[in-house]
Amino acid sequence: MKLDSIINQPVIETERFDLRPLRRSDKGLIELYGSDERVARMTTSIPHPLPPGVVDALITRAMASERDEDVWAMDGLKSGGSEVMGLISLVKMDRNQSEVGYWVAPIYWNTGLASEAVQALVRANPLENATMFASVFQDNPASARVLIHCGFEYLGDAESYCVARDTTVPTWTYSRKL
Repeated sequence: MKLDSIINQPVIETERFDLRPLRRSDKGLIELYGSDERVARMTTSIPHPLPPGVVDALITRAMASERDEDVWAMDGLKSGGSEVMGLISLVKMDRNQSEVGYWVAPIYWNTGLASEAVQALVRANPLENATMFASVFQDNPASARVLIHCGFEYLGDAESYCVARDTTVPTWTYSRKL
């Protein structure tokens, strides 16, 4: 019997849901939502179709004691929602900075979930960052509105490679001083 180690990562509470570290039991819901092409096409790293082992690898990396990214599940059990409604993460950068990334399951789109999750993460500032960055694909203006709503300021245009699209995609980059 192998026991998972306890991750040094805080639980961040909101009124509707908790941001909590990933656990192995999240695999099924992450696979369900992450395999949706609409979700994958708006991220840089989720392939479509979703190959076997991708979610296992994500969870293993997220649970490692030495990691460069903290990943939280948006867990809505306390308000009758799903155990995984989406994911949000902070990738550690140099100079006391991090990059926010998130996706929300399509059944929770247009409910304010993403805005509430980003706001909670900014308020908690679990890595004690001076600045947080985020970028979104330019064909995803809803995600840009989430960042603006949460106090992020537009920095400029760039492009990022999208695995699901197998091409580079124009992005808008934002930052938030903390």
